[in-house]
Amino acid sequence: MADLLVRGVDDTLVQALKKRAGAHGRSAEAEHRAILAAALLEPPRRNLAELLAAMPNVGLDADFERAGDGPEPVDVFS
Repeated sequence: MADLLVRGVDDTLVQALKKRAGAHGRSAEAEHRAILAAALLEPPRRNLAELLAAMPNVGLDADFERAGDGPEPVDVFS
């Protein structure tokens, strides 16, 4: 495993890191590792356009017409 040294970190960031680490019950160093892993190892989030493009073709628009979309209303309770 490699070591990582980060210089010139603003004091407010260091305090926020320590606060977050305490809330998670771990050291600031362990919190720093967790933040790096979450940011760099998790798959990137896809945008809405990518999600929509990935949806499979499930039929024609006519397959999804509601009852009653025709000229006469349909009585669904009889």
